[in-house]
Amino acid sequence: MNQIPLACDMTALDAMQRERQQILMRHFRASVQETLGLGEGYAFRLQPDAETILRAAEFITIERLCCPFLSFELEVGPAENQVWLRLSGPAGTKQFIEEEFRMG
Repeated sequence: MNQIPLACDMTALDAMQRERQQILMRHFRASVQETLGLGEGYAFRLQPDAETILRAAEFITIERLCCPFLSFELEVGPAENQVWLRLSGPAGTKQFIEEEFRMG
């Protein structure tokens, strides 16, 4: 099986998708309440409201187009409970997320 390169392909997004991606990234950063390091990725605890959940799902649908090496897991607990978005992938993904998400 071919390994997917650890790189963004911004040509996979049209202009409207790139603009929406930037908006969603700003909302994502603002909604993060906690960050946990994983082996090759991160888990982000997000605000547990419907708008944040919908934006997280839209973020996943766009981000997976330009970063096909990423794996996404959105965990939504009962109402008013925790919402987690986990991003992971092959070796080097953790560093990629740190740079792409401007962590630290």
